Amino acid sequence: MVHRGLRLVAVAVVALIGVGACALESQSGQAGDEIRPVSAAQGATGASASPDPVEASPTPPTASPTPSATPKTTPTTKTTTTKADPGCPQGEKQREVEAALAKLGGFGPVTVDGKQSPADCKAIKKFQVRYGIRPAAGRAGPTTADVAKRLAATNTSKCKTGSGTTFCVDLTHQTVWAMRGGKVVLKPTVTRTGMPGYATPTGAYKVQNRALKEWSNPYEVWLPYWQRFNGGIGFHETTTYIHTKSIGSHGCVNLLTVDAKAFWKLGKIGTRVYVFGHRPGT
Repeated sequence: MVHRGLRLVAVAVVALIGVGACALESQSGQAGDEIRPVSAAQGATGASASPDPVEASPTPPTASPTPSATPKTTPTTKTTTTKADPGCPQGEKQREVEAALAKLGGFGPVTVDGKQSPADCKAIKKFQVRYGIRPAAGRAGPTTADVAKRLAATNTSKCKTGSGTTFCVDLTHQTVWAMRGGKVVLKPTVTRTGMPGYATPTGAYKVQNRALKEWSNPYEVWLPYWQRFNGGIGFHETTTYIHTKSIGSHGCVNLLTVDAKAFWKLGKIGTRVYVFGHRPGT
């Protein structure tokens, strides 16, 4: 009798893993927005880094400096504030990144000539910061080129929006955006969907459940800004480096923190979700 019970547990575990869901399907009525209790370590999962500390103001001198002391401090101050900016290193994908950023717009002027310039450097850094590319040093490397080209190639008109707000997921380009009334209300951003063996299913769905933090029983991890739309599959913030393409989700739509928050703010129970395309390699 004991052995039979063990076999039933094993079968249940295999069945659970096999579905590829990020979390167990929630019971009906569990649609609250409250934050579930977490430990201090769990609460830090996926959180943005703390802001840079504010530099303390210098303590005023107790006595007026002597005239001879003033010229000694001036050269040091000038040397510190006028140090030359070393600029950005040029990457092997310089022209590709320039062309994609020129098409996307919104990151500043770039010149499509394959040569790094101060303006290109600034635009590439801004792009890297926005999409969580590390390091954000302005170098046009393979990851920056891949993300820029995927975003530039995304065709928002391919999303079948229907009425109201629609979350659009392009598996082919690994991008996601939101539309309302035929207009884009959240611009395309990066995502990472189901890895091989756990491909995110295509089709039209609706958000069925939301929670600021959902616990994934199968994988024992918190899923911040959770919005479930198909069984145990939903949108949520990822706590791993989203640009590591060798891995993926168990079917869920992984988002950067800033994007997970934006989709959470826009979504609600009943929001339409349209998933189309095919993630390469799945």
